[in-house]
Amino acid sequence: MITGHVMMAMSLDGFIARKDHTIDWLTKQDTLGEDFGFEAFQASIDVIVMGSSSFKTVLGFGDWPYKKLVIVLSKSMTNNDLPNDLKGKVDISDLPPQELMESLEARGCKRAYIDGGAVVQSFLRAGLVNDMRITFVPILIGDGIRLFGDLNTDVDLKLETVETYKSGLVSASYNMV
Repeated sequence: MITGHVMMAMSLDGFIARKDHTIDWLTKQDTLGEDFGFEAFQASIDVIVMGSSSFKTVLGFGDWPYKKLVIVLSKSMTNNDLPNDLKGKVDISDLPPQELMESLEARGCKRAYIDGGAVVQSFLRAGLVNDMRITFVPILIGDGIRLFGDLNTDVDLKLETVETYKSGLVSASYNMV
């Protein structure tokens, strides 16, 4: 069965982006060259699932950073909206989480990276997240987009590891109970 995995950075007050979806507060951090396990995580997954806001944010980075297939969940975008250089690297889907995971499993995917606030929330509500690695960034931004929103039930977590970094960031890994 395909499994869902979250790896996100979050301000200490619980935000993953400003209300306008910018992440300037994150990109200004001096990470001292640390990658916080991101490369190893990327190597462990087969596909990335993100929302259209996250996709548009990543497009603003310049060079496309992902080597794995990216599925963008969107009700308004189609594959015709993709830049030509991303065709074959990115697919657009409007499937609900359970159906998307079933279709990815049918394509041979075993591990999906679930990215973006609304997408993470919908996959949590559907019970499709197996574990999360949250990196807490030592900054308070006061307002923005939260990683966690309304849920239809409690989500019990078991802390697996905590890692501290010279840059002041702290990563906590949780498994779903």
